[in-house]
Amino acid sequence: MTSLLVRRALPEDLEEILELQAQDSMHYYDEPAEVTANQRAAFDEIDADVNQDLLVGELDGEIVCTAQVTWMRVLSADGGLYCQVEAVRTAEDMRGRGIGAMLMESIEGEARKRGAARIQLTSNKERTRAHAFYEGLGYVPSHVGMKKYL
Repeated sequence: MTSLLVRRALPEDLEEILELQAQDSMHYYDEPAEVTANQRAAFDEIDADVNQDLLVGELDGEIVCTAQVTWMRVLSADGGLYCQVEAVRTAEDMRGRGIGAMLMESIEGEARKRGAARIQLTSNKERTRAHAFYEGLGYVPSHVGMKKYL
């Protein structure tokens, strides 16, 4: 397999990112069928924020995965930096090929380069395959995540 090219998302990638997210089996919100002005504005806001990275991974010019990374300065860890990973998605027809691992490896490399104290993420408790994937990459289920949907 060709190596994965991980890069910052461009505005023209938005539709493909949303398609990857729509392949997710856990839907908590009724998402629109078409790209909306709100989604475009959210993309622009994320893209302009120096503490956010909206990433895509390409194989042979095709977007096959995505993730959003937030860099958070905290008082813990002696004023350390945490790397929060969200919305990790790999195209359904590309799963099981190591693409997600390459994406997470790229994120970890950037976290190490920035001197982050830790990488953290949440995964729905029903996603046992995802848990096994992350544990295989060295993540540990150390906390209980809480969410309140509004």
